[in-house]
Parts: sequence; structure tokens; C-alpha cells
Amino acid sequence: MADAPELTDIERGLLVGILIGEGHFGGDGRYPQITLRMHVKHAALFDWLQRRFPRARLYGPYNHGGREYYQWMARGDALAEDVLPIVEAVLTEDVDAHVYARMREMRLRYADFFARHAR
Repeated sequence: MADAPELTDIERGLLVGILIGEGHFGGDGRYPQITLRMHVKHAALFDWLQRRFPRARLYGPYNHGGREYYQWMARGDALAEDVLPIVEAVLTEDVDAHVYARMREMRLRYADFFARHAR
């Protein structure tokens, strides 16, 4: 298993803050994922994410309903080994109870997946 990328405290806070405000913690029914969808004007942010999390995937740009956006997804090893450990180290109920609950629900719903990726 790969270790989570080495990030500064500021970078960890930036990642978690973006995911709290704009991210989705869920899955497709079979596999968990964290999804971040934002306007193309945030392309530099998506480039930053890809440099730090190369196993995550960047899709787009898409044009749907007059909106142009990118979609970044952390699934599989990228989610379990790279992104989620950072999120779980920073995100608590005290920080944001709603998003914390969504993260916990994702973990419970996909418990079998996470058990296979336990360190």
C-alpha cells in the first residue's frame, strides 16, 4: 500500500476545507468515492490536486446545461490509502458534523471495501 502523500499542514487543511465545502462523500453502490465537481475556472486547483494525488482521476472539462466543470474523483486505492486518511485526520464532528456524518456513512455503507484496504 502506498502512503498518503506528504502534505504540509496548510495543504491538508486546504484539501479538507475544499471537500467540506464542495465535495461529495458517497459511492456508486459498489464502491465508495469522494467526488469534487467545480467550474473550469478552478482548473489550477484541479491541477494542484492531481499533482498531490496522482492516483485520483480528473475528468472533463464537461459542458452540461451551459455549465463547464471538471470532476475529480478519489476511488479505490487513491481513496482508501491517499485521500481518506488525510480527511479523517482533520475532519471531526466539531469541525463540521454534517460532512463528518456523510464520511462516516460512506465508511459504513462500504465497510467491506474498507476492510480489504485496512492497513
